[in-house]
Amino acid sequence: MNTISRHPLFDRSKVIMRPLAQRKNRNRVEQQVSPATEPNVLSASTLKIITGVASRIQQAKQNRKAVILAFGAHTIKNGLGALLIRYLEQNYVTHLATNGAGVIHDWEFAYQGETSEHVQENLSRGEFGNWQETGFYINLALIAGAYNGLGYGDSVGRFIAQDEIDIPTSSALQNEIANTYQSNPRHAAAAADFLDTINRHGLQSGTVRVNHAYKQFSIQAAAYRLGIPFTAHPMFGHDIIYNHPVNLGAAVGRCAERDFLSFAHSVSQLDGGIYLSIGSAVMSPMIFEKSMSMAQNVALQAGSPITNHRIVVVDLQKSSWDWSQGEPPENHPDYYLRFNKTFSRSGGKMRYLQCDNRDFLQALYQMLEMM
Repeated sequence: MNTISRHPLFDRSKVIMRPLAQRKNRNRVEQQVSPATEPNVLSASTLKIITGVASRIQQAKQNRKAVILAFGAHTIKNGLGALLIRYLEQNYVTHLATNGAGVIHDWEFAYQGETSEHVQENLSRGEFGNWQETGFYINLALIAGAYNGLGYGDSVGRFIAQDEIDIPTSSALQNEIANTYQSNPRHAAAAADFLDTINRHGLQSGTVRVNHAYKQFSIQAAAYRLGIPFTAHPMFGHDIIYNHPVNLGAAVGRCAERDFLSFAHSVSQLDGGIYLSIGSAVMSPMIFEKSMSMAQNVALQAGSPITNHRIVVVDLQKSSWDWSQGEPPENHPDYYLRFNKTFSRSGGKMRYLQCDNRDFLQALYQMLEMM
């Protein structure tokens, strides 16, 4: 079979990967927000909405309905890991979802207690994203996770929780490929990918041990420990792990596919529940609308459409439109607030709240604790 590309490909093996310890970071784990910290003063109208959200979560919790919280990477960088872990421990959330960058910042906090490089400064030196430990370990966790049938979030969460990744022997992988390529071709393909990675990069079989000194702040590790879905929804090329030569698109795809279907399952359980989209203008609305379409398709076949769901969108963008009236006309600037427009088309009742994610999540948690 001819494997020569029709077009030239960039050779990532030529990129110099530097030790992560050499990188200057902007955010440190000491800046984590305590669940007891008071939020900034919020308006009466904002507090009224948050009180309604808290009541809906408590109602959903009592009725065993889905409470899905999707968030962008800044939620991690803003030091809300410890607070979100409390949401999980108190069973206020049944599913967490983030993008590829959220996974990276959570892992870097767990590994070294700091994250978030100076992009412009490092980009001019050809250093942005070219960090050995982040690229190598997260990619290896995904390759191993795909082989073990795990999703993206579980692959990295297990790695942080257990401080290790197991690399099988080449002979064991060869036997698995030979014995399963007919009965379980997907597993055989994942085993072949793992074998290819080992051969290409000269990896030794055995257990790779990595100390995550700050794992108590990792949302992924907490979700893995508690058995609560934590799904990641990456877009290829968007994250710094794609710079590293160990990166393998097939493994990313296998893990991300599992997480998308896990997310879609939670959306199918949303009738009577609530969906919170915190600071995610692209990932959250895009995966939600496809998941809701699939879930609604199946629900309608069963004669039980999904109609009794709430959607609360929180962001810093200004919006003058009343989204309870549906989407604005095309000549209105808010028509181009894509995330609001997407959610307004998704049925149920949607509210938009312009609020800092720290203030919203702190105020919501404290209201939940008082109920």
